[in-house]
This record gives sequence, C-alpha cells and structure tokens, in this order.
Amino acid sequence: MSGKGRGNGQKDGQGSGRGQGFGGGKGKNNGGSFGTGGFCVCAKCGEKIPHLQGIKCTNIKCPACRHTMIREELLNK
Repeated sequence: MSGKGRGNGQKDGQGSGRGQGFGGGKGKNNGGSFGTGGFCVCAKCGEKIPHLQGIKCTNIKCPACRHTMIREELLNK
C-alpha cells in the first residue's frame, strides 16, 4: 500500500447530522391541486376566465387590465 488512498472518512462538506430547517409544510391546499375546471380571476378588476389545464392562473395576465390572475378557490378563502 502506498498510503495515497482515502480512508473511510467522509468527503469535505458532508456531515451525518440532521438538518435544522423548518421547511416541512406543504403550502396552500395541503400540497394538493384544485383539479380540472374552475376559473382564473383577476383580484384587481374581477375579470373571470376559464382555467386551462396544465397552466397556472398566476402565469396568466388579465385580458382586461394585465394584472396577474389567481385561482378562484384561493380568492374565496
């Protein structure tokens, strides 16, 4: 043996302790989705459009005032 190999120790930066974070929550709606259907609503002017499957309402701008839309179920909570 030449003594150049690594032992059974851990690589730099890798510990075996538990993390100290607080990020265990699931967020709004307990991590679930609202399913298909429903509406996207503008919180500013009230414009209402059908929700499109696979597209978040927050990615859509209101066609009337260009404000960000939100899911109707979140507006009524």
